[in-house]
Order: sequence, then structure tokens, then C-alpha cells
Amino acid sequence: MTSAFLHFLNCPFLASVLSDNRVSRGSDGKMERDSTVRRVRAQQNQDQNQDQKQLSDRPQQNQNGLRMRKRSPLLSLSEARTAVLLLGFVALLWGLVLLSVKQLLVGTSSVHFNASRAREHLERITGFGPRTVGSWENEELTVSYLLEQIELIQSESANRPHRITLDVQRPSGSFSIDFLGGFTSVYDRVTNIAVRLEPRAQEAKHFMLANCHFDSVANSPGASDDAVSCSVMLEVLRSLSNLSEPIKHGVIFLFNGAEENILQASHGFITQHRWAQQIRAFVNLEAAGVGGKEVVFQTGPENPWLVRAYVKAALHPFASVVGQEVFQSGVIPSDTDFRIYRDFGRIPGIDLAFIENGFIYHTKYDTPERIHTDSIQRAGENLLALLRYLLVSEELADPSAYLHGQTVFFDVLGIAAVAYPARIGSILNLAAVLATLLYLSTRSRGQGGVCYLRALAGGVCVTLLSWLVTLLTLLILALLLTLLGRSMFWYTHFYSALCVYGAAAAAKIVLVHTLAKNLYYTVSGRVKGVDKSSADCERTRHLLLSQGLSAVDLSELFFDVGLLLWCSALVFLMLRGLCSAYVPMMMLVFPLAGKLLLRGHFRSRGASLQYSVLYLLGLAVPYVHIMFLIWVVFEIFTPILGRSGTEIPPDVVLASLVTLAAVILSSYFMHFLYLSCSTRRILAALGSVFAVTFLLVSTGFFFPYSADPSSPRPKRVFVQHTSRVLHALDGSVESSDSGLWINSLDYTGMQHIAPHIPEISDAVRTRCEPALPYCGFPWFLPVKFLVKKSWYLPAPAVAPEAPLQFSLLSRHTTEWGNINMSFEARGPSHMTLYLLPVSGSSLIGWSFGDGKPSYDLSGEYFIFYSHGLQAPSWRFSLEIQPGESPDEGLISLAISAHYFSGSDRRSEPLNDLLKRFPEWSFPSSWISTYSMFRY
Repeated sequence: MTSAFLHFLNCPFLASVLSDNRVSRGSDGKMERDSTVRRVRAQQNQDQNQDQKQLSDRPQQNQNGLRMRKRSPLLSLSEARTAVLLLGFVALLWGLVLLSVKQLLVGTSSVHFNASRAREHLERITGFGPRTVGSWENEELTVSYLLEQIELIQSESANRPHRITLDVQRPSGSFSIDFLGGFTSVYDRVTNIAVRLEPRAQEAKHFMLANCHFDSVANSPGASDDAVSCSVMLEVLRSLSNLSEPIKHGVIFLFNGAEENILQASHGFITQHRWAQQIRAFVNLEAAGVGGKEVVFQTGPENPWLVRAYVKAALHPFASVVGQEVFQSGVIPSDTDFRIYRDFGRIPGIDLAFIENGFIYHTKYDTPERIHTDSIQRAGENLLALLRYLLVSEELADPSAYLHGQTVFFDVLGIAAVAYPARIGSILNLAAVLATLLYLSTRSRGQGGVCYLRALAGGVCVTLLSWLVTLLTLLILALLLTLLGRSMFWYTHFYSALCVYGAAAAAKIVLVHTLAKNLYYTVSGRVKGVDKSSADCERTRHLLLSQGLSAVDLSELFFDVGLLLWCSALVFLMLRGLCSAYVPMMMLVFPLAGKLLLRGHFRSRGASLQYSVLYLLGLAVPYVHIMFLIWVVFEIFTPILGRSGTEIPPDVVLASLVTLAAVILSSYFMHFLYLSCSTRRILAALGSVFAVTFLLVSTGFFFPYSADPSSPRPKRVFVQHTSRVLHALDGSVESSDSGLWINSLDYTGMQHIAPHIPEISDAVRTRCEPALPYCGFPWFLPVKFLVKKSWYLPAPAVAPEAPLQFSLLSRHTTEWGNINMSFEARGPSHMTLYLLPVSGSSLIGWSFGDGKPSYDLSGEYFIFYSHGLQAPSWRFSLEIQPGESPDEGLISLAISAHYFSGSDRRSEPLNDLLKRFPEWSFPSSWISTYSMFRY
């Protein structure tokens, strides 16, 4: 078969070598030659080889007359050496990545920032408790503290060359956004605290904006998201106000009080505040985790000067254009005020966020003591240094002159940052592609032309097959564990995922290449007279040489395969115009340069230890960066899978990510695999790790969640004590009920909760009622497409002290025959409106945003409303085009009231249920009502 394949490849020489070595089995079961001619030829070849061996083994004399023996190149590596080299290489680089991640501060600071005082601010703000919009804690206590501190800073800097102006804004407005499937956001009298710092001598014309938010989600102290950023900004304001050197431009510090309500306060500021027109760029401080390093995860649009400013000024850089392009692709279900300033303000900016330990983001565990003081120090120093740089820069005065272009940027283990224009990146990428193609063409000319190219194509097919088989295997394994009820076993014990999915991926890749090496590139055979334990290297060498190949030939071929595949990835990203193309560029340049430098050494010494170490050193730079990016991916996505809803199997996502990591890391390790004498022990070790861990997982040894105070991994649950009232077309009550509505935010549902609360069973599982707006339940956010599994336990009706009041104010027919209706609602600080037109009718206008109704993924209309203190009643209007059967009504309208603060946020049935939840869960709870009307 192999001989025929080589004929197909137009390699007749190798085919003839194989045909001369064919064997057949005689009647006595022994291996015999096909003909006497072949036996004679084999004997002649053996004699010639023996003569050559004797000549080569004769001692020779060097130029000094000393006797010396000619050294022959090593054709293969021992399996143990292969395993130790690769494992040691990966472990060393992974250690460097972890060390860089934990090293929060690098070098000495050139700016003065007081982290201790910032921590005092943090503790005071979080001490007020959860700070939802409209609550006393958010609108009065936190606002009063911030104003007190700002006024103190203002008085301290009275004799400094900079002037501070303070303004409290309470805007109202509305807008539509396509986040979470699309909805409309309405706000009334939310709070913004704006502080303007500028030269005292003359009024500045150009300003930077620094933004944070002091509100939090319900039931969370919100230390990292985002009280720590506001604490940092207070101290940066103090430091800048005490500067003795002059500044050219001004800076506006915006402490906004309604970000968690889907970016409302920032919209109110950038679209309505009188200072907004002078803002040329912004820095947004956010969090998707708790503490650690703050990463630049998006910039722009365009305006590459901003990234260059960060690279030059930041004392502790942590940035990646890869993260920016992943975030902006929409695969991460999150958004920040960056979007508002970019889309509504049309200004460029930099988005910074803490990303570590996202497991406790938006939970009760997001407390000040979990944020290291060094995290506060580095965030303050970076922001202060960046603002000081920009406030004297020429670019801020006229950013339009530096508008166009994208920037490639990334940091090197947090020590330094690299940034260069995308056009320079295109040149570097193109040069890498041309160098790779030149190298491969040179190899082709030296290896038989078409024969080499077809062998290269065969190697690519083997590699792609190994990747595909690995992916399918891990997906099947993930689905199997999901069906066994062991989904998310890795949530608390991530190493278990490496032992299951990582070991399986590595073993599958190694197995496919081992089979290709033994069955595709060699013929069956046995080396007699050598014991099994020591025969591996000799057997491999004999089998490969029997067809004119060697382990060296195959290792070189699969190094070329790695180059070709990375070259293809680079070309693909270049065609897509992505700045992330720098990653495959690095994966081409460094390995290729190292290989060329080691070519002479490899030819003369073969697979020596020195060559192996130097080869791995050539991979060190791109691999350490790749492994850093892998760390970032898992640090972000692993916690997200714990709040991504009930419809996406998290093990499938994690298995896909592990496959991707294994594919990337293995791309140049195949060179070693084909140099290795054997992989039996490697496969046995990987298989043993997988088998033992899989057995432990199957028996439930690894529990997904943890209440460990040092490292909690809570299960997230939403619990609402709600009452529902449905009205008929004539206004009468059609039906009503009340209960405890429970939503799981992860795929496991109530699987682990039910043993603690047996009433939560399939008997109380809810079903979506499509005839009712938003399935007939009080959704706080438009996420019903993500969270389809919920449970409804019967309970007494809720009785809030300030119940929702809703009424139809007017109804009239327009001159075009449409129906215009006006409504009024008075209720708590958070309300949601759901609109479902009757079949045939159309909602063609309303009083929100630009007046054009915007529906979500399900074709319904979701309107999110919130207000601050002392807000008037909410009034709005709808314009509906009737259908052919107006007697059936025009629209179903439902409105929900959500009580997140005050005495109405709790009830006795709700408290009783919360006490029964296990300690490793985090049930975020509140009171709500759902009222549906037909018109």
C-alpha cells in the first residue's frame, strides 16, 4: 500500500525501495523474501553496508595526528527525553505566565498615588451596602460621600495652578441598544457627579474624560464593580489637583450613578451635559472580575494615538488587541459605558477592566478585602500617568489629525507594551508569509519538487485529521459527561478539566500522529534479538529506513506542516483585516528563524540534547505569549460559563477551548513527536491520567461549587417573590396567581439545589406562554432566550407598601387611522414594560428614543425603565396600526415592578426560602409584580 502511494506521489525511487523490501509469509509462518533475486540483492546491500560501516568505524586522525572516531548524527530521541523536554518547556513557560500575572507592580513609580487613602474610600462606599439606582444608599449616602470628598480636594487645591468645578447632573432620556438581543432603555433623574479640572490661568478648550460608576447590582457590595474605580479616580483627582507643573488641557472626572441599569447615566451625560462637547477622548474604568490587573480590552474606534499614549505612559501595561477583537465580536455577553461614548458621543477611548476571579463578580463576595492594595496602586498609577501624559499632548488638542488607522498592541508579560500601526503590521505579516513561502519553496527544490509538495499536503491532511478527531472526541466526551449529570465539574477544580479534556486532547493528537507514523509512513516489521524495552528506537529507525525515510525526514516534514498551517492562519486574518494577525506572524518568524540557525547543527549532530534545547528556545517567545493569551481566555470564559444561562452546555464550550489550546500548542511539538523513538509510555501516561480523572468525575467526586471563604465558587440563582394579574380585553381580571419564581443562571438548573429544597422539581417547572408578553413572567432583563428553565413555587401574594399604579390616560384615532394611546405608571425605581402586538396589528411609533420601535430577537418589545429619587410618574405613548380584526384587540401590554431596595424588597416567604439554599449558592432575590392588560 505504501509503495503504491509513493508511486501516486510521483516518487518512484522511494517506491522501488519499498518494493525491494516487501515480505510475504511462508507456509511455515516465517517471513520470507518474495524472490531469490531480492534475497541476493539484500545480501549484496548488506555486505556493502557492512563494508561502509567498517570503514566509517575505523579510527581517523585529526590534523594533530590524534586518533578520532567519526561522530554519526542521532536519528531519534528517546521517549523519556521527549516527554521531559516538552513537559519541562510547557511548565517553565506556564510558570513565567503565572509569575507575571501575580506580579502586580513592576519597578518604581514616577508618579505619586496614595493607594491606602483610595482603599479608605472603597471601604466607605461599599459600607453603604448594595447601591441600586433609586435606592437611598446610591442616591443619597454615596452621592453625599463623593461630594464631601470632592469638595475637600477642591479646598486643598485652592492655591494650586489648577481650578476644580463641580456639577451634579440628574438627566432623563431614552435610547435603544442591541445588547442582549435588543431593547429600549428609559431613565428619569439618574445621578451624575461631574468634576472639571483645568488650568486656573485660562479656561481649557479640550478635555479628557475619566469615567467610573458608583452604583451596583442588587445584593452585591460592588467593590470591584465599580466602587474601587471611583476610589481610584478620587485619588487621581487629588494628585492632579496638587500638581505644580502646568497642564495644557483639562480633564473631567465623571462619577456616574446608573451603569448597571444598562449604561443609562453615561448616556445622559454625553448627550445632555454642557461639558460633553469639549471632550476629545475618554478612559473608562470597569470590572469583569475582582482585583488583579486591569487590562486594556478595547480602544478606538480608530484614533491609534490613544493606544500609543497608553504604551508610552502606563507604568504597568497590560493590554492586548486580541482581547479587543474578541470582546467586540460579541461572544462575551457584556458591555460597558465605552459603547455609549463611542456610539452616542462619537469620541474615542480606552476601556480598562479587572478580569481576575470573575467567579464572584456581581455576588455578595465582591468585597473590599478581596482586592489587593497593589491592584489599587497599579490602577491608580496607570491612570494618573496616562492622564498626565495626555493633558500636555498635542494629539488631544486636534485628534482629527490623528484619526485614521488601527493599532496592533500587546504587552510582554506585563513588563513592557508594544504598539505599532496596523499598516506596519501588514508589512511585517506579508514579509512573514513571503519568508515562509520562500523557505518551503527552497525545501521543495531540495527534496524532489512535486514529491515534496505532495508529501507536505499529506502531512497537512494528517494534522488536520488529528485536530478534527480531537475536537469530535472532546465534544462527545463533553456531551457524555453532561448526560451523566456531571456538567461543570471543573468550575471549582479547574485542574480536573485539564486532566480530562486536556489529557484526552493531547492523547488524541499524539495517537493520530503515532498511527500515521507507524502505519502510513512505515511497514510492519520486527527487530529480532533485541528485548522489547530497548527495541523501540532501533525498531523505529529500521522501519523508517526500510522505505528510504528516517525520523529526521518526518520531523522536518511536520515542522514544515506547522509553518504552512500558521501561514494559512496569518493570511486568513490578514484578509479579515484583524490586528490579531500579529499572533500567527510571531508563530512563523521565531520558529523559522530558530530552525534556520540550527539547520547546520541538525544536519551534523541530529536530534541531540543541545539541538532539542535550542529548538525549544526558538519557540519560547511566541509560545509564552500564546500561553499568556490562553490564560486570559480561560480566566475570562470559565467564570462566564457559570452565568451564561441554561441553554448552552458549558462543557461543550470548555472542551472546544481546550481543543483550540491543544491544537495551537501542538503545532510545533509534532517535530519532536516524529523524532521520538516511541510514544507508548506517553500515551499510557496520558491515558492513565484521563481514565482516573474521568472515573472520579463520573462518580461525582468533583462538586462544581464551593463556599470556601478564601476562594468561593457560588452557584448563581435569581429568586423573585412575585404576584401576577392578567386582565381581559374588557378590563376584568382574567386570572391571577403568586409564587416564588426561580431562575438558574447556569446549565445545571436545580440539579444540585433540589436535594436541599425538594419542592423545586419538574412538577413546578414553568413553560413559556407565547400568548402572554414575555412568556407571562417578570423578566428584569431581556434574557429569556438564554434562561429558558425556571421554576414557580406557589406562595402568598406580595403586598408592597408602594404598589404599582398603571392607567390608560387617553386613546384616540389619528387621521391615518392609527390608534394612539397614552399611559401613566407610578411605581418603584425599576420597572420593565413588555409589548406584544396582536397578530395583524403593528406597533409603528412610540415616545421612546427616536420614536421608531425596536424589537428584540423574539419579535417582542422590551422597555427597561429606572428612576432616581423624587422622579415624576412615567408617562409614555404608543401608536398602533390596527389589523383586520380590531375586535380581537390591538396589543397585549404587561408591566413589571421590581423592588430592589427598601422594606419592600423582602417578604417572609422569600426569606424562608432563602434560608434553605445551600451555603455554596448565591440567590439574588427581590420582590416583583407582573400585570398584563389587553387593548
